[in-house]
Amino acid sequence: MLEIVSVEKSYAKSKVKAVDNVSLKVNAGEIFGFLGPNGAGKSTTIKMVTGILRPDYGNIRICGHDIMRDPVNAKQNMGYVPDNHAVYDRLKGIEYLNFMGDIYGVSKSEREDRARKYLKMFELEDSANSLIKSYSHGMKQKICIIGALIHNPKLWILDEPLTGLDPQSQFKLKEEMKAHAAAGNTVFFSSHVLDVVEKLCTRIAIIDKGRIVAEGQTEELKAKGGSLEEVFLKLTAKE
Repeated sequence: MLEIVSVEKSYAKSKVKAVDNVSLKVNAGEIFGFLGPNGAGKSTTIKMVTGILRPDYGNIRICGHDIMRDPVNAKQNMGYVPDNHAVYDRLKGIEYLNFMGDIYGVSKSEREDRARKYLKMFELEDSANSLIKSYSHGMKQKICIIGALIHNPKLWILDEPLTGLDPQSQFKLKEEMKAHAAAGNTVFFSSHVLDVVEKLCTRIAIIDKGRIVAEGQTEELKAKGGSLEEVFLKLTAKE
């Protein structure tokens, strides 16, 4: 579903690699946790996976499509929720969802069914015809999540998706992540909320200083330190 092969990335003003020889394979049906402290290379990796940044070296494939050589087909299989709920403030909520549906070629009946389902799920039905600029932080996060699901992507990439959501919406999002994976799709999930990652994720990778320092089944990693939090802190401790 998602293959990251020997990927590297440096920024012009830094001699240190932001991402250094990272390789990961994420399978269908998994909720995969991607963890790291601030500045570890987590967001840079996600931006390369989504095609926002170009790797200096290595390859990234989504459902067999190379993100650099075949970006349209790669992105057609992807839904991305960034950590800053990037949406168009001057559109109404329903206009934004229709815009996303147009981009991904979703039929009118399919998009209406999915929009209806998710607007109800996240309690945005009454706000769908309001401008997004009038939305609260949490409401913008919700419409961004719905937009990333409107085409039922095989790979759902979530970067800190719980930020700004109330407890009820957090629960619904977590249940939707489980359902998405159970249907044979993949969820690539980045979060600083370690207890949520521990409960949800099938496998986990931890990145620090641009390198993968641990990767494996959640229970295997926990066996090394007792809890995911303890393992994470041990592996990413500052020298």
